[in-house]
Amino acid sequence: MKNIYRNIFFLFLILCSVSLYSNEKSYPKREFRGAWIQAVNGQFLNMDENKMKNHLVSMLDDLKRANVNAIIFQVRVEGDALYESTYEPWSRYITGVQGVSPGWDPLAFMVEESHKRNMELHAWINPYRARTKGTVKLASSHQSMLHPERFVSYEGMLYFNPALKENRDHICMIVRDIVSRYDVDGLHIDDYFYPYPVKGKEFDDSESFKRSRAADRGDWRRENVNKLILQLHETVRQTKPWVKFGVSPFGIYRNMSDRVPYGSNTKGLQSYDELYADVLHWINEGWVDYCIPQIYWEIGHKAADYETLVHWWAKHASKRPLYIGQDVNRTVRAADPDDASRHQQIAKMQIQRSEEAVKGSCLWDAASAARNVGHYRDVLQRYYHSYPALVPEMPFIDKKAPKKVKGVRIIDTDDGKVLVWQPRKDKKNDPMNKPWRYVVYCFPKGEKIDLDKTGNIVAITSSVYYPLTSDEKGKRTYVVTVLDRMQNESKGVKCKAK
Repeated sequence: MKNIYRNIFFLFLILCSVSLYSNEKSYPKREFRGAWIQAVNGQFLNMDENKMKNHLVSMLDDLKRANVNAIIFQVRVEGDALYESTYEPWSRYITGVQGVSPGWDPLAFMVEESHKRNMELHAWINPYRARTKGTVKLASSHQSMLHPERFVSYEGMLYFNPALKENRDHICMIVRDIVSRYDVDGLHIDDYFYPYPVKGKEFDDSESFKRSRAADRGDWRRENVNKLILQLHETVRQTKPWVKFGVSPFGIYRNMSDRVPYGSNTKGLQSYDELYADVLHWINEGWVDYCIPQIYWEIGHKAADYETLVHWWAKHASKRPLYIGQDVNRTVRAADPDDASRHQQIAKMQIQRSEEAVKGSCLWDAASAARNVGHYRDVLQRYYHSYPALVPEMPFIDKKAPKKVKGVRIIDTDDGKVLVWQPRKDKKNDPMNKPWRYVVYCFPKGEKIDLDKTGNIVAITSSVYYPLTSDEKGKRTYVVTVLDRMQNESKGVKCKAK
């Protein structure tokens, strides 16, 4: 009982702090609010089909309450599959044994359940990792068993050799298969490119480097990764042009030095120099559609300060939508530098939203957010994510708005009054402009109709109706708009209610 009272009191202090910390509440109409659901930590092991489904549904429901609008679901951990694949074996992270079918398709299930809740579903793959340290036995259908010459061992793990075209082609074939067969909204890769280095241990790609006749090994490795990123981008775009291709790199691109004056004022491992991931090049060339640097450190961290890195990425990576990767557990364990009685969530959100170039964030990890550690979800739900938000637009893919709805009216049913409408037919049958979701706004009598005001959104739905609730009393005006797959919004159609 004491813990319950302590938690209530702690939440009260946090929510009071939120109001004091900001002069004005800010509720962006468009904001990416994502969450990573990973398999690599083994959270699904020893779960049968029903238990895993119930676990995922519970997590999605909790995240939905906090108006999370995108799920990034891990479907390829180590050259395996958390979906029905004819090219790679079932993941051991479901059944415990690689190659053994669980009897159902987790990716298909997550696409359906996420879309039910009007959340995007991004399929998350690890391109190069082929075996983790905990994997004792690989299935006979695993690529490393079929083509062992294409792989490099490093510190107890196994990797697709990034230098080989055969491996790039295989990875892109996997992506084409996922994107073509599943109704995903995005294809996502994480921060594992060349392996995280172990001091004194070299990743042995000497033979490939010699054959390349390249002058500099670092430049050669970066070019190998560049080739994959470009090929992945082209594969996704050619398969389904509305599917987004995103990356979540390590949070430090390069440290500032005399040689790198544009680097961040940090002292940690560098994505460019040690993982050979030239993220800014991909952004500037338009090879990725969004970027989520993993800025998991605390405000005030000596080697990698959160605030420093958010501002650095906002300055250098704004040519594509930029979201911030947030570590939920590290955030709630760290004291706010200005008030030790609270953790750093409030301050981090203030920094994130202070940068116009930052269009949202993604939570690592989804399970911790769903469990509401440190009241993290409560704060999102009651303040920062109080209202639903549309995901950011991507006009560089498509900026044509869909046709507005017709026939907007209120009808009486046995269950009460219902707002209904009809989509307009597109004679060209363009998949980019088909109705995907509808947004319903409500404006009380006398209030100016302003579709940029997030607080007037009462529903984002795939249905062509909206039941009016008993608390929506008095004269008011409803407005209905259409969203296409790229979140372009149509003009609104009004309907007045007495």
